[in-house]
Amino acid sequence: MEPRPTVAYFTMEIALDPRMPTYSGGLGVLAGDTVRSAADLRVPMVAVTLLHRRGYFVQHLDESGHQTEEPAPWTVEEFLEETPARVTLTIKGREVAVRAWRREVEGVGGARVPVLFLDTDLPGNAPPDRELTHYLYGGDRRYRLCQEVVLGVGGVRMLQAVGYHDIARYHMNEGHAALLAAELLRQTMSMQGEAKVTEDAIAAVRRRCVFTTHTPVPAGHDVFAMDLAREVLGRHDALEVSGLFTHEGLLNMTYAALNLSHYVNGVAKRHGEVSRKMFGSSSLDAITNGVHAATWAAPAFRSLFDRYIPGWRVDNASLRFAVHIPPDEIRAAHQRCKRELLDRVKSQTGVDLDADTLTIGYARRATAYKRPNLLMHDPARLRRIAERVGKLQVVYAGKAHPNDQEGKRLVEEVHRAIAALRDTVRMVYLPNYDMELGRLITAGCDLWLNTPEPPMEASGTSGMKAAVNGVPSLSVLDGWWVEGCIEDGTGWSIGEAKDSHDRQRDAEALYSKLEDTVIPAYYDNPEHYVRVMQGAIVANASYFNTERMMYQYVTRAYFS
Repeated sequence: MEPRPTVAYFTMEIALDPRMPTYSGGLGVLAGDTVRSAADLRVPMVAVTLLHRRGYFVQHLDESGHQTEEPAPWTVEEFLEETPARVTLTIKGREVAVRAWRREVEGVGGARVPVLFLDTDLPGNAPPDRELTHYLYGGDRRYRLCQEVVLGVGGVRMLQAVGYHDIARYHMNEGHAALLAAELLRQTMSMQGEAKVTEDAIAAVRRRCVFTTHTPVPAGHDVFAMDLAREVLGRHDALEVSGLFTHEGLLNMTYAALNLSHYVNGVAKRHGEVSRKMFGSSSLDAITNGVHAATWAAPAFRSLFDRYIPGWRVDNASLRFAVHIPPDEIRAAHQRCKRELLDRVKSQTGVDLDADTLTIGYARRATAYKRPNLLMHDPARLRRIAERVGKLQVVYAGKAHPNDQEGKRLVEEVHRAIAALRDTVRMVYLPNYDMELGRLITAGCDLWLNTPEPPMEASGTSGMKAAVNGVPSLSVLDGWWVEGCIEDGTGWSIGEAKDSHDRQRDAEALYSKLEDTVIPAYYDNPEHYVRVMQGAIVANASYFNTERMMYQYVTRAYFS
């Protein structure tokens, strides 16, 4: 009999299956990997999220890179099982019924973690309310706040409706779920027979809540005008307590979660430092993100690890033993992954990339701070490097949010560079970056490129997925790479570990590292390059995984 869940993990998005478009990117992928490791480690957890029937959009790119979007509907019943439980919420003065769909994630030893998907698409609801859970990060501010009411308030009530009455810890994966604390306060006040919020009630709720913040800049946090909050939520005593749910006169989900959690953490050591300064909180901890190693290891590497490191799936730290895997076998496994990626490129684009050419992978959300165009900052310089030092080819992927016009412009800029450089540097842009494509690119490229503007990369996990497959990173020293970079041992750094807004300097550092170090190592010293690949597995895959991450949450946050 499985243990009853005592940890409830709340997340706006979650990536469990590429065919379920209930995630947009890193936050959702992290949530899925977290749940997988919880199941592996038999952590008594239940996850709560929203059912995004229209998914995160399908991306269409024309020849110029102009992005258009359409919904990504999916057949819910093929993947989830409806529960009989129903709860009701009052949103904008109307009663809204919520149901839950269930999927169980099975761990390597057979333990299961249930995931509840909340859904307002019920016949009795008003037409606008039926669509409240349809779109991930869609709609206006009112729509977003309504979704966060369903997730936070509805999630607490749904857990109780399906029989989970002994939840000891509520973990908010980002601030979207912060209204769960308001619901816990309401219930605590009711049990205490109090009409007003008391310090005892606040303390009782705080003991039960954990908050992970992922966003290192103030603009990335959800805030709402109080007039809108009162329109959507009605009268709620907790919202009227000065400074509890509000900051600078606005309903602020991040500050609400900070104020009502006994444990708060950032998602990398550097992100913890940035967040402590941003929020003025000396107690804010850091647990560096990870990836679920067994999920992100390509078949060729899973087979390799199974032969040389039995038990690695339940003991990711044992991947350190990859130091004893013969380099030729690492190289052979990588070439199988590379061939699979190049076959996908050929089938999707018609472009026949060369298996012997250094292949750079760059795939992530297309937005300004990630600087997808840094590599082609100086096209003439990049062309000279390819002609004089060694050939290059690049595989790009990434969606821009439908409302991110700057991100869309950057996708078009990358496409213009692809056209301008095609005689020397062959580049492709693959549409609809998702889990499945992410697996191919992180395993199949020779070098993983990451160029964020520091300190805006909270953590980043794509480079960790590459490391599981022996792919070294070339990255700005931000997020997890500050911890993971062993220069010339697990990959290479771009510039120094400090905040940087000098695009010219960062581009020069990128070109110099490619020209002087990375390309010569790949072509002139392949034995050394494969040792760096091996080092990525030994030092990074063995540590930057959600197994280690989950152990840290268990000991620091859940049962402390």
